[in-house]
Order: sequence, then C-alpha cells, then structure tokens
Amino acid sequence: MLIDTHTHLDSPKFDNDREAVIARAVEAGVGKMINIGFDRETIPTTMALADRYDFIYAAVGWHPVESIQMREGDLEWIEELCKHEKVVAIGEIGLDYHWDTSPKEVQHRVFREQIRLARKIGKPIVVHNRDAHEDIVRILREEKASEVGGVMHCFSGSWETAKQCLDMNFYISFGGPVTFKNARVPKEVLGKVPLDRILVETDAPYLAPEPYRGKRNESGHVVYVAEAAAEIVGISRNELETITTENAKNCFGFR
Repeated sequence: MLIDTHTHLDSPKFDNDREAVIARAVEAGVGKMINIGFDRETIPTTMALADRYDFIYAAVGWHPVESIQMREGDLEWIEELCKHEKVVAIGEIGLDYHWDTSPKEVQHRVFREQIRLARKIGKPIVVHNRDAHEDIVRILREEKASEVGGVMHCFSGSWETAKQCLDMNFYISFGGPVTFKNARVPKEVLGKVPLDRILVETDAPYLAPEPYRGKRNESGHVVYVAEAAAEIVGISRNELETITTENAKNCFGFR
C-alpha cells in the first residue's frame, strides 16, 4: 500500500471526474490520501471528502499565499475542526516568497500562530516552503515546532536545510520533481535522508511526475514517485512502499 500524504482532490480541476480519479488511485494501490484544506474555500471541501471516503483524511490550515485573507476567528475555526477524527495535521502552512500576494510580516505572523496552535493541540504540521528556506528554519526553531514535528511538503531545499528540519523532528516528503531528469538537488537530498524519515506525495493536481509531466496530476501517480524514490535510495519499490507507509502512519498517527 502507498499513502499519498499531500493531495488536493477537491480542486476544480477534478470537478468533471473526481470519483474516477479517486477510484484510479485506489486501483493503483494508494490505500490512504491526505487532502489539504488551505483557505476559506478549500477547508470545507476537504472536510467533505474526508467525511465521504473512509480512506481520505484531512489536513487543515492557512496557506501562506492566502494568509492576507485570514480573519479573526479563522484560527479558532481550524482548532475546532482539528477535533474531527479524520483531521491528522495542521497545514499546509509556511512561507512563500515566490508569489507576491501576502506581505512577509503577515505570512510570518500567520505561520507562527498556526505552529503555536499545533503545539497547543498536539497535531503535526505540513509545511509549505517556497524560496524561504532560512526564515522557515528560523521560525520553526523559534516556535519550538520540534515538539509536534510534521512534514516538509514537496521538499525543494538543500541537504543542509533538510538536516536542520530532520533535527527538528520533521519528515521530508518528495513528489513528482524527483522523477525529473534534471532534478539533481532533490535526488541528492533524497539519497541522504534516513529511510525512516521519507514520505511520498503527489500535490495533485500539480507537479505531475514523469511520464505525465506538464499534465494534470492525480493521487494514483504517487506510484511513479515511489518507483523513482526506490531507485534513488537503492531499495525495491515494495520496500519503499512499506517504509513510507509506516512513516506516514507514525507521522500522522493513523493506523
């Protein structure tokens, strides 16, 4: 069994064939999927998916790109939702310096608030990091995120950054980019991460792996990520599946 630890099955890109996409993932051997609700629109649709399908779980939080839209009461809303048995993490949260939609100071405040909430309620966090490696590590350290740990989603940083995150009790998750021929750094990092700290994901409908690069991604395509990851770390795909499934269970606390 494989676990897709990060997907967006509620995306409008799946509106015409969502049930078929989910069925294909199950047929491909994906036993569990974690859908990510990251703003006022996607949190309710994520919860609806988790309620409808036994094998779909939820993470809820406020994405850094959308942090400027977070209002009074939204943090309490997230806290209340985290009482739901299918909510396994707070996320995706973090920093994004690529898209200029939310000021850095707002991103930092919202990120810190959600880390503090995670520590308060004992949930792991799912971290989004785009072009913000130093500030991500610094804030995680200052906010004592190691107390809850979590996932560095679709990791794109250096091995030095990965080591710092590993030291703070985080798993390193890899997606479609590790299948790309020119993805030297992600492959190098994956080859160095301890096996008991590796996770796989799709980030569907984004970042489709080879041979679907440039097309819509699906949760079922996590099998291609697993194949590439197994080759990079030098084990069989079956071993990779067993290891990453156990890692996901340990990280998110489900069996």
